[in-house]
Amino acid sequence: MKRIALAAGLAIFASHGASAQSADQLIKGATDTANVLNYGMGYNLQRFSSLTQINKDNAKNLVPVWNYSFADDRSEESQPLVYQGVLYVTTHNATMAVDAKTGKQIWKSKIEYPAETPRVVCCGIINRGAALYDGKLFRTTLDANVVALDAKTGKELWRQKAADIKEGYSMTVAPLVANGVVLTGISGAEFGTRGFIDGWDPATGKHLWRTHTVPSPDEPGGDTWKGDTWKLGGGSTWITGSYDPEQNTVFWGVGNPGPFNAAVRPGDNLYTCSVLALDPKTGKIKWHFQFSPNNPFDYDAVAEMVLADMNVEGKPTKVLMNANRNGFFYVLDRTNGKLLAANPYVKVNWASSIDMKTGKPVETDVTRDAREGKKVTVYPSILGGKNWEPMSFNPQTGLAYANTLVFGGHYKTEPATYKAGEWYLGMDLTDLWDWPEGPRGQLKAIDPMTGKTKWEQPSDIPRFSGVLSTAGGVVFSGKLTGEFEAFDADSGKKLWQFQTGSGIEGQPVTWQQDGVQYVAVTSGYGGVYSLFSGDERLANVPAGGSLWVFAVKN
Repeated sequence: MKRIALAAGLAIFASHGASAQSADQLIKGATDTANVLNYGMGYNLQRFSSLTQINKDNAKNLVPVWNYSFADDRSEESQPLVYQGVLYVTTHNATMAVDAKTGKQIWKSKIEYPAETPRVVCCGIINRGAALYDGKLFRTTLDANVVALDAKTGKELWRQKAADIKEGYSMTVAPLVANGVVLTGISGAEFGTRGFIDGWDPATGKHLWRTHTVPSPDEPGGDTWKGDTWKLGGGSTWITGSYDPEQNTVFWGVGNPGPFNAAVRPGDNLYTCSVLALDPKTGKIKWHFQFSPNNPFDYDAVAEMVLADMNVEGKPTKVLMNANRNGFFYVLDRTNGKLLAANPYVKVNWASSIDMKTGKPVETDVTRDAREGKKVTVYPSILGGKNWEPMSFNPQTGLAYANTLVFGGHYKTEPATYKAGEWYLGMDLTDLWDWPEGPRGQLKAIDPMTGKTKWEQPSDIPRFSGVLSTAGGVVFSGKLTGEFEAFDADSGKKLWQFQTGSGIEGQPVTWQQDGVQYVAVTSGYGGVYSLFSGDERLANVPAGGSLWVFAVKN
């Protein structure tokens, strides 16, 4: 690793004070308005802020404060972290510390990759962010390493190899620090890998435990795989989990089974397309809930597992919410995994409903025909009702705000042949999409218990950015054509937009420093939609990654 540490920058850093982050600070991260210490702006992944300085009345006065170039032309999906006036952000090949008020670089630590690395990454050369704890910054790399850096200097403290890229593994996930353990997930289900979640010692990098998301025959759930199919069963874990400190439980989503051809792997295929409730100290599974058993359609369930306390049938309930890629919005009791609600939030034709007693989908002829090898038109498409882009939950309005996809897809199986490090899909990729006339995406305000939409903001080209909501009544999102946008949380009215110069696929965050509320987002085009959609309207969107910070002009 090459390190670029600027002496002047270190002097700036020193003025911000100590750089240690305690477990208690991380637990209080969701209510800490001066810092952004957690991925998802809190262990609950609500991506909500109680700040009100920027509100629906003055959002129209937002202006850029500074812009920082990443010197990178890949997709930028990273969520910045902010601690004591320093902003930390990642790209696929660098980690940076920047003065949060001025945009001046403090240090930049670069990553050099083996030449073969890019070809084994499924859906974009990206990284989604870092974790802070005890004066260290933790991140993952495309060649499947977990790295700890000194938060003051950017110096590498330890590095551990999690998997072999020659087998198709890679890492884009932001780590999670829970109860003193660094947790990481893995990518690669499209290459015939077997997924897992790892626990690491933050001080030394010692590997503490590994929980496979596809059980072997002698483990619980192993009987849901036939023969040796479990060895290539997929189950990636490429989105960061949530954490409930009171229960000492991590909730981590698991991706699609491999290959897509479901006839190759009879059975429910646990724990793919599921959420796992884990003990962070041991990796032991406390309970699981599977959203889409034996799924053919890539209905990956890795997306954010949002935690909240809600009234359900008049009772205060600790819930977990998931806008699943399969098109249903789920609400579970997070203490035991009991299903409380499951309703479609987009057009769905692969299942008619979810059985509330068993939690299993009531499948239609579309799914049955797909398993038999017939070509079908399925809603949602393999990109889902919502893809990776994280939603926000506002506990004041009780609504979830999510960038949803409104197009379907064509699905037809073909034989799947495994070869290490190559695509292992078993699906015809020549005619993927069933495009609607008009908008392909909707930013929606969704009632979690019913799945019904309170308002929606259409976009001809779907939005693939994260969403942020605030107590000021503002919802922030971004477009692939470059506009960073603000909306009224109650009505959906657009309040403001700013052209950032490249497509936005990042995750907005907000914090307050020296009496000023700031909003930051990464801009940089090149993710899954651009790679596979063939949408010619994006041809003129420039590449180029950068970080923008905004505030209201007085």
